[in-house]
Amino acid sequence: MKSALILFDNIVTLYIWILIINAVLSWLVAFNILNTGNRFVYAVLDVSYRLTAPPLNFIRRYMPNLGSIDISPVVLILALMFFRNLVFEYLAPSLF
Repeated sequence: MKSALILFDNIVTLYIWILIINAVLSWLVAFNILNTGNRFVYAVLDVSYRLTAPPLNFIRRYMPNLGSIDISPVVLILALMFFRNLVFEYLAPSLF
């Protein structure tokens, strides 16, 4: 069971990094630093968008409109960290 918790922690951490990379890449594309005509850049953006779009769209549905500011990645990262800490708080003490 301890290995399953470590795997869960690693998956959540990896997904948080994917969210951060997606946000940074979207800023770089918005400021024309990265060109989406490049096949590699497009492939990385497409993969990160496909991995992060469903939960972010769900959060955006319930968030108020803040204009051009999108804080849904921050909300999702905080929710993932809360869920990870909650799992470790209730499952980990019984394992150690």
